Amino acid sequence: MSGALQAIIFDFDGVIANSEPLHLRAFQQTLAEEHLAITAQEYYSRYLGFDDVGVFAALARDRGVGMSERHIAELVARKGVHLQQMLQAGEVLFPGAADFIRAAALAVPIAVASGALRHEIEEVLDATGLRPLFRVIVGSGDTPQSKPSPAPYLLAVGRLREQTGETLVARRCVAIEDSRWGLESARGAGLRCVGVTNSYPASELAGAELIVDGLKSLTIPMIERLIETGTETQVGA
Repeated sequence: MSGALQAIIFDFDGVIANSEPLHLRAFQQTLAEEHLAITAQEYYSRYLGFDDVGVFAALARDRGVGMSERHIAELVARKGVHLQQMLQAGEVLFPGAADFIRAAALAVPIAVASGALRHEIEEVLDATGLRPLFRVIVGSGDTPQSKPSPAPYLLAVGRLREQTGETLVARRCVAIEDSRWGLESARGAGLRCVGVTNSYPASELAGAELIVDGLKSLTIPMIERLIETGTETQVGA
């Protein structure tokens, strides 16, 4: 392990991946083949809560276009192809994310603690070649309570302890988050906190001890300096 730093735990959407714009682009490409269109404003305000089938079905109703279940299934498959092509091109990652993750994994064990579905997290990490670097992934449904509860971070640290055989100390582990809810979760688990301004401005990242404009601006020495300024508290077993 590198210095006093023992582990880094990443939030996913908003820190590593910016996936919703890719889903929108995949829908737009697929709909364009049907001579239909959807704007970003429409997608985020009207359709974001649907799964893929629901998006196409709801949009067909809204546009007054008849679509059979078979046709919708074909659209879903085509949308999946478009999305996979973008994922494989690495477009889903925030700038500098892959480089920082590789550097972090060389320094200490790393994990994900996210409210995203596990299969969505793994799909992105597999497509970008980063999955083997993460010792632990905690996703939606892995804990009874989600963020801002500390449960996701407590579980991630507990599983890292099992993986490494090390006695991990909360104040020697760092969480990287993009929202005040995530920061509240990490602080509740006793971790040190880095905030990134990918989703919210610095003024809305209360609880972050270090704020940067993305993983592209973060380095392991910066995190080590953060760790060296605090006292240690033990994470519960």
